Amino acid sequence: MLEAMTTRDPRAPLLARLAALMADETRAACLLALLDGRAWTAGELARHAGVAASTLSEHLGRLVAGGMLAEERQGRHRYVRLADARVAQLVEDLAAQVAPADAVRPRTLREAGTESAMARGRTCYDHLAGRLGTAVTDALTARGLLVQDTGFALTDAGLGWFAGAGITLDRGGRRPLARGCLDWTERRPHLAGVAGAALCRHALDTGWCERIGSERAVRVTATGERALGELLGIDGTALR
Repeated sequence: MLEAMTTRDPRAPLLARLAALMADETRAACLLALLDGRAWTAGELARHAGVAASTLSEHLGRLVAGGMLAEERQGRHRYVRLADARVAQLVEDLAAQVAPADAVRPRTLREAGTESAMARGRTCYDHLAGRLGTAVTDALTARGLLVQDTGFALTDAGLGWFAGAGITLDRGGRRPLARGCLDWTERRPHLAGVAGAALCRHALDTGWCERIGSERAVRVTATGERALGELLGIDGTALR
């Protein structure tokens, strides 16, 4: 009997601690906000979560100690961000399990406008999501640059396409080159991983896309419509 009790999976307490870290609405709100890939001040997150700065500080301390957030201090400001891409993937995957129908309906026209913009296009940590993200993913797949049969993978033609577009892929780390991430508004996967991050960074750096508002929403510019049309045959009007 004692032997049976000691065969418990050693990961169980680690999983329980991780779940406990996210089992709080304020901490969950912070993690979701930080999916924009940027560093936020503690004050910004406190206002976003609707709690006092002292309350938020306690929550951030737990998330940092638990390895989910990394922090930096500049002068009197404390900045936090998601610790790494693995944390972002975990938060993304869990958030995607909440169907849009389960979400709280927008209460104001401003909230409705923000929700609509996020559905059209947004950043999901460091890659493109929403209709924009799935449109790019579908176009890459239709052209044989990306395959989704047994998980996401770039083909040789896909590697050539990224090089031809001037998008550098850092293949030296442990992060997968291509990964499917379930889009919580489109309910279909979009491209994540090294390739997804590189494409998103290139789109923002070259002005194909621009951030709008203080949320994660992005929109395709006229330059981006031309580039996506020429490189991937995407109809820019469908992304407006």
